[in-house]
Amino acid sequence: MISATVIKTAQPESAWRVLLIFLRLGCIAFGGPVAHLGFFRTEFVERRRWLSEASYAELIALCQFLPGPSSSQVGMALGLSRAGYRGALAAWLGFTLPSAAALGVLAMGLTSWGSRLPDGLVHGLKVMAVAVVVQAVWAMARLLCTDSRRWALAIMAACVAVLWSAPVSQVLIMIVAAGLGVALLKPSALAHEQGLVIGVSRRAGAAMLALFVILLLGLPVWAQHSGAALLEVFAGFYRSGALVFGGGHVVLPLLEQTVVASGWVDSDTFLAGYAATQAMPGPLFSFSAFLGAVVHGWTGALLCVLAIFLPSMLLVIGVLPFWQSLRTNPSVQAALAGVNAAVVGLLLAALYQPLWTTGILAPMDFALMLLALLALMIWKWPPWLVVALGGAAGVLISL
Repeated sequence: MISATVIKTAQPESAWRVLLIFLRLGCIAFGGPVAHLGFFRTEFVERRRWLSEASYAELIALCQFLPGPSSSQVGMALGLSRAGYRGALAAWLGFTLPSAAALGVLAMGLTSWGSRLPDGLVHGLKVMAVAVVVQAVWAMARLLCTDSRRWALAIMAACVAVLWSAPVSQVLIMIVAAGLGVALLKPSALAHEQGLVIGVSRRAGAAMLALFVILLLGLPVWAQHSGAALLEVFAGFYRSGALVFGGGHVVLPLLEQTVVASGWVDSDTFLAGYAATQAMPGPLFSFSAFLGAVVHGWTGALLCVLAIFLPSMLLVIGVLPFWQSLRTNPSVQAALAGVNAAVVGLLLAALYQPLWTTGILAPMDFALMLLALLALMIWKWPPWLVVALGGAAGVLISL
């Protein structure tokens, strides 16, 4: 367990340093948002000790409530806490750039590579993602599920999440868990630890939230009256990023409605790009770079990536100043105790579906995952090395 005395929340980083840290993570973070959170936990809770385990769980819980890609939002918040607005931008850019650039290249005439990626490589990376999430679930459960009631909440949340996969299920699970926390749990002592230090005033936060709403309501009207094709594209991708709850995969129906139904991208190209995205590290929202490049080249790729992530940036910066005061309220602390237990359950559910069901398909996969856990948890190997070796092992096994 990490002691609160070694958490380095007060020591700032340069935006350039934040960019380099997240750029490396953006190159190795395979496996979807749950795996990303596992990578972040290893990097920022265990290795760098930017924040405590409890504060990290609080941040995950908050981002689960917000629309948009939760792992990217966690990264933005961490960057914001270390280097201000430039840090938030650097964290997002570093984590998104590798996959967005690769998908843009694919869309510019190399999409056939998506079907030529070695199956063993992709599968080996999926197995490594399972190991990363197992490690994260184990560590968070030991800290956040400290009694039978918290364990019961976690197991119930996992059961509901597995059996009910509707887009709103995660949000509803968290709301119910918060209510049960107030009714059944006492505030955890860990909830009194200092959270992220955010150098954003409430006035600035309110301005960001107002801008979020103004753009959501105003962009479609502006695009309709101006007749500008690129503005219409920007408005469509902004709306997709602003209205999606439940993770990156939920954005796919919104994007399909935006680009396929409108005739900007044909259905086969859409599916080919989605398949290629599954083989990429980083956020699934980087799929927007592929679609934007198909619609309008590199200009379209840049425009669509900015549009789909902008709502998340505005929401994170807007909400965090108010969150820092709310989190000290006893009722909020009790609610957080319930939500934190539910987060463990949601991670457990995601470990099973889709990570385990798509990654562990044979006895050899299970053995490889156990070896990865040995390297991560006992030998303390860095995740990037385990991921690289796992991908190579997947290729060798497939030969």
